Amino acid sequence: MTAIQRRGAKTQRSKGINRERLEWLGGLFVPPRNARAVSRVLPSLLLVSVSVVVASCGQAVNETTVEAVGTSAVEVGLDQVAAGQIDALQGKRIGLIVHAASVTSNGRHAIDVLGDAKLDVVRLLTPEHGLRSRAAAGEHVTSGKDEVSGLAVVSLYGKNRKPTPEDLEDLDVLVFDLQGAGVRFYTYVSTLILSLEAAAENGLEFVVLDRPNPLGGDRIEGPTSAPRDVVPSSFVNLAPGPLVHGLTLGEMARFVNQGLEKPARLSVVEMKGWERGMTWAETGLTWVPPSPNLRSPEAALAYPGTGLLESTTLSEGRGTPTPFLVFGAPWLGSSTLEIPAVPGFDLETTIFTPKESPAAPNPKYLDQTCHGMVIHITDAAKAQPYRLGVTLLATLSSQPDFGWRRDGDALTWLLGTPQLLQGLRQGKTVRQILDADLADHAEWRKVRASALLY
Repeated sequence: MTAIQRRGAKTQRSKGINRERLEWLGGLFVPPRNARAVSRVLPSLLLVSVSVVVASCGQAVNETTVEAVGTSAVEVGLDQVAAGQIDALQGKRIGLIVHAASVTSNGRHAIDVLGDAKLDVVRLLTPEHGLRSRAAAGEHVTSGKDEVSGLAVVSLYGKNRKPTPEDLEDLDVLVFDLQGAGVRFYTYVSTLILSLEAAAENGLEFVVLDRPNPLGGDRIEGPTSAPRDVVPSSFVNLAPGPLVHGLTLGEMARFVNQGLEKPARLSVVEMKGWERGMTWAETGLTWVPPSPNLRSPEAALAYPGTGLLESTTLSEGRGTPTPFLVFGAPWLGSSTLEIPAVPGFDLETTIFTPKESPAAPNPKYLDQTCHGMVIHITDAAKAQPYRLGVTLLATLSSQPDFGWRRDGDALTWLLGTPQLLQGLRQGKTVRQILDADLADHAEWRKVRASALLY
């Protein structure tokens, strides 16, 4: 049987995509069967940009770019469950931690995969941005009910961030299937850690259905968090290691669990085909936005750097079609701005006007013309996003109208350390700031080794 025949046989064996769920996702996923029509005239694995409109209650809320692919080089943990790897879950009452991006490589949602396997999913638990990944950043999400499956939904970004004993009542196991961003201040890694702790404290098993780190497994950048007496613990600084840690969420669960006084009964359903040096494009997987403003793998790659601009008076692109890939302000003289080159990125001057939307209810400089720059990815494998962020801050902070939110405390809170802010205020060079983290990076590579799966 040829490789093409094997792929065809696999497609015939797989369950169909739940069309009601696909509508529920608002068109975020372009099923591979649609992409195969394209692949007949384009090379295999060619990425095709497709514009879709995310709809809520019949209203267009957000234009999003997703990637349609002909084949996938990687099978995620959920794919293994869909293929029948369910022994660890059979006969157990399951709490399923999911969001919109909890899909197989061919677009089936985890709720449907576990349901088709006749597994006993008792309730759903959801992170920041909610079950449909549409709530704005920082917007509290209420608990409720999934209209498609009829399952109760417990919000882990509302009254509580950590599952309570009541949330876990009558459960045997928590199954975690979220797509992370590979950076500490993206809150899904904190949801992982708190849910793992809750499972350990309440005697539940904890199963992670693993997914790729969109930043890869070798890229390590940025500072570690400061001691808690310097910067208190918060929902954006719970993860250990450098800001860009280079772990999958399954590996992060293993690392954190090793340090718990009472470890959870943890297992990870591993991916097949993923390698640490892979870019997202090389996985062949469709990008389903895990949050309303992280709309493409390119945005995810820039995010550890451009996300730092949220702590300033510059727009980081919320309220535009390409958040985190554009920045600026009405007062910025971008035409005369000289920003040093950063590996993997190219900058081009632009003009944009932030608009209100459910994804950005109150963006900076609403309806004001902003002068700024658009970010292009020139080499995803060589890109250094944190270096990009430090370079931008070092250059832009010298502008006359630049300002720090909360006098710089917003940056310290976001990073979990005052180190970067102090370095910038002391006039240190970008190279000096980056070099200060190198010893911690070397130590992190050593201590994380026991948690690696790939």
